[in-house]
Amino acid sequence: MSSMIEALIKAAYDHKASDLFLSEGNIARMKVGGELMTAGDDPVETEDIEAFWKRCGADPDYDGDRDTSYVAHNNVRFRVNLHRHLGKLGAVLRQINTEIPNLESLGLPVELLTKWVQSASGIVLITGPTGSGKSTTLASCLEWLNNQLSKHVVTIEDPIEYLFESKKSLFTQREVHTDTDSFARGLRSSLRQAPDVILVGEIRDPETAQIALQSAETGHLVLATLHSANVSETVERLTNLFPSEERSSQLLLLSNLLVGICCQKLLPGANGGLHLVTEHVENTGVVRTYLRESRIPEIIDFMARGDNPNNKLFMHSLVESAQAGHLTHEEAATASGNESDFDRAMRGIS
Repeated sequence: MSSMIEALIKAAYDHKASDLFLSEGNIARMKVGGELMTAGDDPVETEDIEAFWKRCGADPDYDGDRDTSYVAHNNVRFRVNLHRHLGKLGAVLRQINTEIPNLESLGLPVELLTKWVQSASGIVLITGPTGSGKSTTLASCLEWLNNQLSKHVVTIEDPIEYLFESKKSLFTQREVHTDTDSFARGLRSSLRQAPDVILVGEIRDPETAQIALQSAETGHLVLATLHSANVSETVERLTNLFPSEERSSQLLLLSNLLVGICCQKLLPGANGGLHLVTEHVENTGVVRTYLRESRIPEIIDFMARGDNPNNKLFMHSLVESAQAGHLTHEEAATASGNESDFDRAMRGIS
């Protein structure tokens, strides 16, 4: 393994970089606090990145895109995407924080999430863009469960990010491409492993979505992520995974099985670092009816009333964060997507 790559990895670790970008023939870059900066002065040599690909189990002469993981000499773990661009080899490494934070430290709706993960069955969705902390939220929820309840938890991840030590609960962790071929196959296989809780790292395709719903229907609690920005997009994206002729039946199934949706964003904090804001809805009462009938705008209107802390729009979270000084007015207004509505909400005008 190239000493140059290891040196770049160490530099990224020392600078607390979230990501390291390697590109054949170019100077490496890393992302620190959301900003890109150069890492070193010399371009990444062909032999160095070829050696890195081989260390990750890929053939630089034949393989294309691949998601994998890598453990550096200092035992720091990284999620890795190997790819080609303009015929050259590239890699993006995202550092995995192996220490599982407690829920209270993340700024999440703790009472709501701990209530959800104690459900006997159903499906809980944690959503947001890449880098919004979905994996950390799920890991923190499962670690809370690990300390509180005796459950068999099976995780299917790509790659495994947090390693769990079985405490009150028993953990079986499986990595896609290493322990199973796909999320769908791993999920289907997990049903024969007597699980109480199943973590699906990401719902990417119709087969995985359908098996996740079937797993919840047969008495398992399924925790999963989706790349969707908010509650309405989450419902739309999930239902659009199914053929049009199946959507009504799948919506009926989802309305009966969904426990709740928590969407999250990480934004630059007013005092440095990143600040988490969330949007969440609990599937109870009239929400269940709206979901079954695909009346998504009415779900959002119901959440906007603000009379139930279990249902909250991003707009409410952004206003609270700005008023508490966690976000600047400008950052919160921009993140809201509608600055005039945000200014009205800041003045208490609904």
